Amino acid sequence: MTPTPSPTPPAYPHKWHILASVGMGIFLATIDGSIVNVALPTLVRELNTNFATIQWVSLGYLLTLSTVLLSMGRLGDMVGKKPVYAGGFLLFTLSSMLCGLAPGVYWLIGFRVLQALGASMTQALGIAIVTEAFPPYERGKALGIAGTLVSFGVVLGPTLGGVILDTLSWRWIFYVNLPVGIIGILMVLRYVPNTRSTKGQRFDFGGAGTLFVALLLLLLALTLAQQWGFDDGRVWWMLAGALLLLVAFVAIERRVAQPMIDLELFRNPFFSISLINGLIVFIAVAGVFILLPFYLENMMGYEPRCVGLLVAAVPLLLGVTAPISGTLSDRYGTRLIATVGLLVLIGGYLAMSQLTLQTPLWAYLTAVLPFGAGIGIFQSPNNSAVMGAVVREKLGVTSGLLAMTRTLGQTAGIAVLGAIWAARVMAYAGETVTGGATAAPIAAQIAGLQDTFRLIAGLIATAFLLSLYGLLRQRQQRLAASNS
Repeated sequence: MTPTPSPTPPAYPHKWHILASVGMGIFLATIDGSIVNVALPTLVRELNTNFATIQWVSLGYLLTLSTVLLSMGRLGDMVGKKPVYAGGFLLFTLSSMLCGLAPGVYWLIGFRVLQALGASMTQALGIAIVTEAFPPYERGKALGIAGTLVSFGVVLGPTLGGVILDTLSWRWIFYVNLPVGIIGILMVLRYVPNTRSTKGQRFDFGGAGTLFVALLLLLLALTLAQQWGFDDGRVWWMLAGALLLLVAFVAIERRVAQPMIDLELFRNPFFSISLINGLIVFIAVAGVFILLPFYLENMMGYEPRCVGLLVAAVPLLLGVTAPISGTLSDRYGTRLIATVGLLVLIGGYLAMSQLTLQTPLWAYLTAVLPFGAGIGIFQSPNNSAVMGAVVREKLGVTSGLLAMTRTLGQTAGIAVLGAIWAARVMAYAGETVTGGATAAPIAAQIAGLQDTFRLIAGLIATAFLLSLYGLLRQRQQRLAASNS
């Protein structure tokens, strides 16, 4: 089945202004997450609380964001992307101010949930707005630039957070959002076109509610399994409940006249392959960002400040390669460039599986740089392939699906790959070590790290084979079309 391309969008005269407007929202949401994570130890002291409570400043945000993304994408398709995006930008900015004014930890958690609602409205629709604004032959380049903004936010967040915490109150990690948010809202109102949606659409409340609870149970299970362990019965009950509700969601979507997700989209193999591969890559990416700091600080003994710089090398190269790969995909096809990116990623993970205590700094950089490059090469064309496979009326919910695979992949990657590493460490240690995997002998930690990276390389190899299948099938269809 050949992908149904999005029709050529209107020739918006301000397409680069539109990208800049959406880019500010992308950058703000990215930098906010990394800044808050850096501030958690400070918040424990300043708000007179404990880590079990303060972690909900991040978890509440993540759970809210992940569970409502798809609903916000569908809402944008129904009422128009501009009002939903602008409203989300405004809510995010106002709730940032409220977070800074929070008198206590529970107020802060509540305002972070409100902030996540705003972020879900912008993240669900940002890629859709960019896709509409650019013609197909420039879509990859535009999405690549958006990917660069994400990487800059990841790199700048911890650095800026450290400076703010050293020189100002923790409240300024939220106040810093205000000027960027105000400028971004004004740009959205000025430049983003108010495209009209099809009249007579209805929101699928039954499907949305079922999916919300299913995702909430899934994310809670993955998150709490890091504390309780995957052998805890409560985790398995939540996973079972999530699975049953997902089955119920599919049944609802098949019967509703105007469903949240048109399941016919998944009959397009290229669309399905791109979404699955995106999920796999984000699971793998989360594994690196949780394990590399342990390797650099606990095993190699680098100072925290140095660790931050060494980890930042990954998204920095991502930011360089993303717009280049996006431009190349506009010229040579999304599937080919995405497949090349996956091949580079496999090489990066295999290189990282050779890290030892004797690995010099230059060898570490040689190992991790292909990982960063592979993400950048893969992500822009893969996103472009997903967005180019649907009609304009479904861009919002499709953009929400992309954003949801990112958050689900990151959550699953941290929980599952972290647990696999810990299990392999214990296996090499030969006993259950008091204090967990990080207290095990360094040799056991290194061996567990190597095994985990090899496992991830195998996971990416599965995505590579899927992408290769899609590439070959696409070429067969083009050949058949040319001969007919």
